Amino acid sequence: MNAGARLALYGAGLVAAFGAAFGVAAAVAPDAVVTAWNEEDKVDGHGGGHTTASTDGTASDGAQSESAHGAHAPQGVSLSADGYTLTAVAAPSGAGEQGELSFQILDSAGEPLTSYALEHEKELHLIVVRSDGAHFRHVHPELDAHTGTWSIPWSWDAAGTYRVYADFTPAGDGAQGLTLARSVEVAGDYTPVSAEPSRVDEVGGYTVELAGDLAPGAAQELTLSITRDGEPVTALEPYLGAFGHLVALRQGDLAYLHVHPEGAEPGADDRGGPEIAFAAEAPTAGRYLLYLDFQVGGQVHTAEFVLDAGAAAPGHGHAHSGGH
Repeated sequence: MNAGARLALYGAGLVAAFGAAFGVAAAVAPDAVVTAWNEEDKVDGHGGGHTTASTDGTASDGAQSESAHGAHAPQGVSLSADGYTLTAVAAPSGAGEQGELSFQILDSAGEPLTSYALEHEKELHLIVVRSDGAHFRHVHPELDAHTGTWSIPWSWDAAGTYRVYADFTPAGDGAQGLTLARSVEVAGDYTPVSAEPSRVDEVGGYTVELAGDLAPGAAQELTLSITRDGEPVTALEPYLGAFGHLVALRQGDLAYLHVHPEGAEPGADDRGGPEIAFAAEAPTAGRYLLYLDFQVGGQVHTAEFVLDAGAAAPGHGHAHSGGH
């Protein structure tokens, strides 16, 4: 049985309503998008009372347009959704400074949310990436249950505008998973990197290769194969309830999709590999950044890729499902 037959999608609703986003040269998020993030934060009424270094939030024009046309808005392009709001993010102001990153999730009454459902063994997943796709991190802050404040020791590796995603599910029957996002300005000299198509990455002595394509309007299999010194790696360890975690971001506004392999959650002593398969759908042509987290020997590694989705398949239009 091949990896695609054994592994598909973990849970429902994992296809984000991504839009086209070609035409960006040096940076993934164009200046106009970053400016929109900043302007949105200036009119946000929920950020008060939470001291922060220079920070910004967003609800992009693209998300508003998709929502207005009846499609589900993509995740990770807004600071508020379904009555919940991500507050301003407190963090060190410059690259290399040691400090703490902290924030709250507010409910519809403006009160800090303190009760969360477990999703992939954590109550909240924090994703941070610079606007050009560099310096990706997937971490797990601690919750102060009395104040509803999430916090984690923090420093920035480099200057620039960073996107901060809070991926969580409020506690309660029928609660839906949400991904809210803010942007944070980090002082210093900023040199963006180009996101060029790439299917192979070397990380921590491992070679990770991506097979498969993204196609608009149709679910496609993406298979990640992991080797070391030319030999297949079959010692993948369970990490947050799965053998691999895949995050995809849309070039342009960094809309967010978080997917997992399907199947029963592996036991602590189970091992996987060398292949991990996912299914993903890109409803329109565009460029996507992909980040794979996997664990071997107790250490988590992140492999990075860039894929282009081609022309839309005949008879397919915009997607009709949002992703988490």
